[in-house]
Parts: sequence; C-alpha cells; structure tokens
Amino acid sequence: MINHEKYQELLSAYVDNELNETEKSLVEDHLLTCEACQVAYKEYTNLKPILNQWPDEKLSLDLEAKINKALSDKNIRRADMKPANNLFRIGVGSSLIVCLVTVIFIQNYIKRGIGGGLKSTSDEIGDQFSSNSPIIKIASNEDKRLAGNKKAEIAMAQKTDSGKFQELAKVNAPAVAALSSSLQYEPYYLRSEYEVSKEKDSVNRSDFQVSEGLKGGEYGVIYPTDSYPSLDQDFNTEDYSQIVENEFLTVTENPLSTFSIDVDTASYSNVRRFLNNNQMPPEDAVRIEEMINYFTYNYPKPEGKDPFSITTDIARAPWNKDHQLIRVGLQGKTFEGQNVPPSNLVFLIDSSGSMNDPDKMPLLQQSFRMFTQQLRSEDHVAIVVYAGAAGLVLDSTSGADKYKITQAIDNLSAGGSTAGGAGIQLAYEVARKNFIKGGNNRVILATDGDFNVGVSSDAELVRIIEDKRKEGVFLTVLGFGTGNYKDNKMEQLADKGNGNFYYIDNENEAKKVLVSELGSTLFTIAKDVKIQIEFNPSQVKAYRLIGYENRMLKKEDFNDDTKDAGELGAGHTVTALYEIVPADSHEKFASVDELKYQKQERVNKSNEVMTVKLRYKDPDKETSELITRTVNKGEETELKDDFAFVSSVAEFGLLLRNSTFKADASYEHVIQRANSSMGKDIFGYRQEFISLVEKAKQLDQRPNNPGVINFKGE
Repeated sequence: MINHEKYQELLSAYVDNELNETEKSLVEDHLLTCEACQVAYKEYTNLKPILNQWPDEKLSLDLEAKINKALSDKNIRRADMKPANNLFRIGVGSSLIVCLVTVIFIQNYIKRGIGGGLKSTSDEIGDQFSSNSPIIKIASNEDKRLAGNKKAEIAMAQKTDSGKFQELAKVNAPAVAALSSSLQYEPYYLRSEYEVSKEKDSVNRSDFQVSEGLKGGEYGVIYPTDSYPSLDQDFNTEDYSQIVENEFLTVTENPLSTFSIDVDTASYSNVRRFLNNNQMPPEDAVRIEEMINYFTYNYPKPEGKDPFSITTDIARAPWNKDHQLIRVGLQGKTFEGQNVPPSNLVFLIDSSGSMNDPDKMPLLQQSFRMFTQQLRSEDHVAIVVYAGAAGLVLDSTSGADKYKITQAIDNLSAGGSTAGGAGIQLAYEVARKNFIKGGNNRVILATDGDFNVGVSSDAELVRIIEDKRKEGVFLTVLGFGTGNYKDNKMEQLADKGNGNFYYIDNENEAKKVLVSELGSTLFTIAKDVKIQIEFNPSQVKAYRLIGYENRMLKKEDFNDDTKDAGELGAGHTVTALYEIVPADSHEKFASVDELKYQKQERVNKSNEVMTVKLRYKDPDKETSELITRTVNKGEETELKDDFAFVSSVAEFGLLLRNSTFKADASYEHVIQRANSSMGKDIFGYRQEFISLVEKAKQLDQRPNNPGVINFKGE
C-alpha cells in the first residue's frame, strides 16, 4: 500500500499528466479523503500555467550545481529532523519553486533584452500585433533615460492564440535597470509600436532596430504608470514659435502697415493654464492679439451687404502718456433663424498614447459630448481617429442621432504612436465624400500636436492643408494638454486651413468655444480678410502695431487675391491696436540717409490721421471686396468702457512678454482699469481676467524696470 508521502510525490506528476492509468486511479481515490493533498493539488494546479509560460531554458552549470548542493544539504538535514507537518512541507516547497522560477525568469529576460510592446485593446484602428508583424523599438537617449524613472514598470506579456497580449507580471524598472547594469544590458522605454507592413511608406526604417533574443511569442515593454509624456515632470517638449515684437516705424519711410486678421484665442487660455498652475507663461506663448480677441466687445452690428462693421477710435496710451492708442474693431454679422447653413463635420481625434492624460482624452471626450448636443438633424458628423495608423470609427451620421455619436466618442481611448499626417488626409477624404454644397464643410482637429509618425514636418502638413482648403473644406484646431503641447504647429495648421485655433484647458473653455460661441467657431462669413492702414505723416510721426507679429503681410499682398489671410466667423469681433507717436513729438527714431534719386512725396496737411482699408472674400468666392474708412484727428476720446478694457488686456500682454515697449505699464494699472470697465460680464470672463492679473502680479519675480524704447530724445 502506498504511504501518504508517496502520494504527495505523485501529485506533481499527476498534475502534469505523467502517470499511468493505475497510478492515476490511486491518486484520485486518495484525494477524495486527504485534505492535505487536496490543498497541495490546488497549489500545483494554480502554479502549472505560470510555469508553462516561462522560457524553456537550461540552468547555467554554476546555478545547477548550487541548487543540487542545496537540495543535498537539505536531505541530510531532514534525516536528523523530526517529521514536519505536511501542509508546512508543501508551503515551503511551493515557495522555493516560485523563488527559483522568478530568479530564472529575471536572469533570462534581462540577458535577452527587452523588446515589443503592449497596445490598448480598445484602440479601434486595428491590431498592431498581427502574427506576422516584427516588433521594432525606438532606442534613443530619451528612451534610455525614461527607463530608469521611478514611475515606470516592466510588463511581461505573452501573445495568446487570438493574437492578443496577456499580461503576466510587472517589475519596477529601476530594479531591472540595476540588475541589467551588471550584465551590460539596458532596458528601453518603448514609446510606440508599428506593424511594418502597414507603415513601410511612412516610417524611416533606419530609425529603428528589430528586437532580438525573445522567443515563443513573449515580449516585454517598459511603460509609465503615469501616462507619457508626464512621466517626468521636468521633461517638457512644448513648442512655441519665437515672437519678434513689432517695432516703431517712421511714417515717412513706412507709410503702410499691412496684416491679416486673427480670431484665434488659444494663447489666452494657454496663458491661463500656466498662471493657474502657478507658473509664468513663456514669453513666446503670449500672443497679445489672441488675448485681446478672446473677449467680445460691443461694436455696432453691420449694415448693408458687407459682412462686418468697422469701428475706429483714438485715446491716450495708458502706459505712455506721450503716445496715443488707436483701436480698429470689426464686428461680424450673425445668421438669423433658418439661414444657418447645414454642417458637414469630421471630428479628427488624436488617440495616440500621448493623449492618455486627464487633461487630454477625457477632457476631449467631454468637449465633444457638449458639442454633439448642439447639432441639428441637418448637420452630419463623422469621426476619424489616428494613432499608429488612421481609421474611420464613425461614418457620417445625422446630428439627430446623438446617442450613436456620443457612444463613438465614449469608446475612444489613447494608445500608440501619432500618425497625424495620415489622419489629416483621411479626414479630408471623408469630408470631401460627404461635401454639402453651400454648407459648412469643416474638419475639427483635436490634438496635443505631437505628430511623430509619417508626414509630421510643418512644411509637409501645411502643403496638405493648403491643397485641401481650395476644395472648400476648412479646418478648426482644438489644442489639449501639457508637457508636449505643440502650439506652433497647431497655430500654423489652423492659419493655413482657413480656420481658427483654440486651446481647451478646462470644461468651461470647451463650453465657451463649442457651445456659447459655436456660431463664430464653425461658420465663416468672410475669408482672406486683410487690413492695410496708411498713416498721414502730418499727424503721425511713428506707429507700432501691437501683436499680430506672425500675421504681417507685405504691402503688395493686400491687392493680391492669391495671398492667404485670416477668416472671420459669424458674430466674431476682431480688434487691433496701434500705438502712435504724434507728429509734433521730439522723439527721434532710427532712419536711413536722405535718398538722392527719389522725389520727396507731398505731405497731406489735412486732419486725417490715417485711412483704413479692408479686403475680404465671401467664403465661396475668390475675388475680394474693398472697404475704406478714414480716421480724423478730432475723433480722440476718453479711454473708457470697452476701449479701456481692451487697453488693459494689451498692457497685461506687454507685462507678460516683458516687452521692450511696456514703458510705465504695471499690474496695478491693469487691475484698476479692468475693474472700472468690466461692463455686464455675463459669463464672468472679465472677472476671471482680473484674477489672472492678480496671480501674475504675485508670480512675476522679474525686475520691474520700465521698458527701453528704440529712440532718443532731442
């Protein structure tokens, strides 16, 4: 008869199906009556699938010898010991097996190196891990640095029969890095994966290396427990275009000032994001014209056939008592009742791994849910997403079917690399396929702007969008997130796509852009709007346009209808400010020698300060219309109401930029003037502005010296 200890020895073979029929029958009969063996059987059964997933590797001779010696010593000691409780023996044996397997696992996988990657199972663009796709990895210095971060883990996974990945275990990356350093191997943070067969046209293969040393469909990936790129709070790749401030120009040498309008507001909400995080914004993130145009002003409604009205006024410059401030304001018309055209919209959504942050994908989804509730039955929406590739997740759907649209939005998740160029191309194809003649045809791009796969350079993306706008499909860009926010890229795409650019830093901003001001966000009433101002040298010695640095045009561009300019949305207001030096000022400016062969132009001695000319095109036309307005010296007024508030926003921008031309500007003056000119402030935007100024006043530790202007006194 078999004793109890013998049954325990047979249990492992029984679980592995290595016994003959007679032995199986004996073990099964014993299991019915022995509780200790029942416990051992369960432990062996639970341990078996884990053991089967480890690599079938032989132990090193040195390790095998040590194990044999340890077992031999254990047997010798056991002979001198009293019999132990069976359950204790089983527990100790199981613990030894688990420890041994763990040692072998870490040793083998570190020697091999780590490759491959995990992909979000909810990514609807398709499975990147096909049975035939090689796994490739980015091995840059940045990736190596991230591997040692405390917030990273190594996840071991095995491909199942269905081609999906089953996670097996997690190990802290620093621990693996420490172990691997002695073996001269270094783990990598694998930022993205690609199926080479699908990406061969857009991926530069020389930038990657195929992972080697991993067998049996097993892969490892280091990934952040806090989503990339916020893995390291000190690691910031936000990009802003450099702003070179407009300088004072003398009227005798530069009588014309020409620029494109700008209705973008992204800079203001981005500045708010920095200040609310107790940080001063980068100077190049401050575009004063976008801060000014964030607010709506009480300009008169347009009359007649023109799509907007023009308002001009003059007052003393609050930060320089010797200068004057000229305001040029436009007010766009609004649609009445049933005249609102139907919309053909394509939501182009960045679903890459970089969007996996609370202020990105979740905020994006909430924003589009609010937007969807504003749609009418005659409006249609399609949804295109892009990560490692681009895909259509919702075909063009009536706005009446809000449930279907919101379900598609709710099902979005972030994972993979960022093939933004492919997404843009697909979105425009979908928009063209569902084009509504006479309607509002628009792609709405929501992203952090971090395109890193395929077409990703600014020049290539701009060429794509410039070609598509000629087909009557415009572009609106919504920026999200921090850390890798690409402000410069998104601003340029919106400008070239006959659209506008907003930054969504919270739900209130999403409501402002996509609900409260939806008409001006979506519906263009005039495109290629240009302003050209001619100053009269008998009244103005020098002038400076405040802001609009990246919207300046050559004077010849004003009459050239092939030159692109800004778009005006329904109900939009646009404001531009000029700081001017009166003709009788004693200030001197840099100048050139008197010209020898040029005739001195006749000076107009009238009271006209300047002539404002505007050109615009109807959204579906390519020939511009001209509007002219003259400003006279006698129009000077007090700085109050909206004009006072506009000046306070401009002064705040000068302070944030630490402008050379800030003169006597101060946060105290901004707060005082904004408080006195708040007006009705229905949505609380102006009150919030004052709070931001107060916060900047506390945060700004830069020397509070007056600005230096580039002229000398006589």
